[in-house]
Amino acid sequence: MSCAQWFVAGALLGGAASAPAQTPDTLSAEVKFTYRTIKNNLVRLAEKMPAEDYSFRPVPEVETFGRRVAHIADANMNVCAGLNGERKPLGAASKTTKADLVAALKESFAYCDGVVDSLTDATAREMVSSRLGGPFPPEPTRSRLGTLNNLVRHSNEMYGYMAVYLRLKGIVPPTSAPE
Repeated sequence: MSCAQWFVAGALLGGAASAPAQTPDTLSAEVKFTYRTIKNNLVRLAEKMPAEDYSFRPVPEVETFGRRVAHIADANMNVCAGLNGERKPLGAASKTTKADLVAALKESFAYCDGVVDSLTDATAREMVSSRLGGPFPPEPTRSRLGTLNNLVRHSNEMYGYMAVYLRLKGIVPPTSAPE
């Protein structure tokens, strides 16, 4: 090999060695992190409320704690099944006991785990019906990423409401409790 050939070979090999690693799926990683965080928070919150307080409502105009848990479970299943092109009603709204509602919440998150875990940046950009979980934008479609971000937003909103229910019962919510 001539000196010039050695130089070209070295430059090519050196360039390959210093080439950046494949870019990670940063968009999907962000929604996966926030999803896992709120999933953990909501399950801990639902488990922390005593069974006898699942019928508690701070004022007559708002839902009971148990009804809020059912709402989250049904919403999760509706959105995640829709993202899979399925209709898979969970029926959590018909449940009333803590054991049944916590089980429904966990079932909804278990189903959503598969949807969230399979997300990549490429699939995050795919357009789906904008009717998978409100609020409903005027456009007929939105991205999978937007839909999952909305699911996380909704879950965080519900957590905020429900943390007050615990506080009114003298219970420190999981995100405020040193554990």
